[in-house]
Amino acid sequence: MRAIGIILAGGSSSRMQELSKKRAVCAMPVAGFYRSIDFALSNMTNSHIQTVAVFTQYNAGSLNSHLSSSKWWDFGRKQGGLYVFTPAVKASGNLWYRGTADAIAQNLDFLRSCHEPYVIITSGDCVYKMDYAKLLEYHIQKQADITVVCKDMPADIDTERFGTIRMNEESRIEEFEEKPVVSRSNTISCGIYVIRRRQLIELIERAEEEERYDFVRDILVRYKDMKRIYGYKIKEYWNNIASVEDYFRTNMDFLKPEVRQYFFREYPGIYTKVVDLPPAKYNVGVNVKNSLISSGCIINGAIEDSVIFKGAFVGNNCYIKNSIILNDVYIGDNSHIENCIVESHGTIQANSYYKEENGIKIVVENNERYVL
Repeated sequence: MRAIGIILAGGSSSRMQELSKKRAVCAMPVAGFYRSIDFALSNMTNSHIQTVAVFTQYNAGSLNSHLSSSKWWDFGRKQGGLYVFTPAVKASGNLWYRGTADAIAQNLDFLRSCHEPYVIITSGDCVYKMDYAKLLEYHIQKQADITVVCKDMPADIDTERFGTIRMNEESRIEEFEEKPVVSRSNTISCGIYVIRRRQLIELIERAEEEERYDFVRDILVRYKDMKRIYGYKIKEYWNNIASVEDYFRTNMDFLKPEVRQYFFREYPGIYTKVVDLPPAKYNVGVNVKNSLISSGCIINGAIEDSVIFKGAFVGNNCYIKNSIILNDVYIGDNSHIENCIVESHGTIQANSYYKEENGIKIVVENNERYVL
């Protein structure tokens, strides 16, 4: 493919609360055994993009561990490959990434060394499937300077936390507001962009000279009237993990048969780092309804409408409903967990009771070990 990929995976989110205190949002577990970044990486390899750069920064230990071998996404190749960049001390300075544009600016040498004419830029905290080749074809057909992937959101979704756009009949973007106070459109940017590589270098160099650091505000919004910026609207499943509510809803979506069919069974697939664990073990008397149970789990008690991640142990006479249990959690006997997210490596003592009546409760118990 005539493009390289850039995955922006360095940001943090205060709206993720305790879940992002020990890991990057892009490393958040999804659907039992994936990580959030797996979806962007899988889309890259499925679109035959051979060279991909991941820019990490915040709490990158877990994410870097996940990316330690590129073979899982078929990037272990002689030409191209997977490159992970973190902020480094340089002769020009030792600043952290001050924004998405600054992350690209601090790694311009990578862009200059590539030969592909186009760049696909995406965030690593979104759950979706996309053929970037079709996106590039659309970009070339429109003779666009920049193409922005967008999606119409349902009326009940709060679009003020996204970048909202308005397009004309030719799909050219006429208005672009980043996280508006009052949204005037239900069409949002999905954080996926196509741009010619040389033009990206020029725009980033100019932004760096003017001390502008955000790709959306300082490039897309600033140049929307001077550059040909088009929208590419998608209808397929797409969700962003930016808050506890978003994260919970995304995992619960995988309990729907049509979502599981789309991601698990329809070609192309989603790939992740494989951990050798035995199949889940269901002991005598268990009652599991509409739930995802991952490998390495030992299940007792009753589980309903929940997602149980790898290596979890659920004790006797437990009841878990509408909850997410992350990796390697031990839940003691006679425990009740409802409307909760239990952090990785937690130990829930026997006879514990956790239930949230309004919203989602995050349970962090005795997880002093390194959280992956």
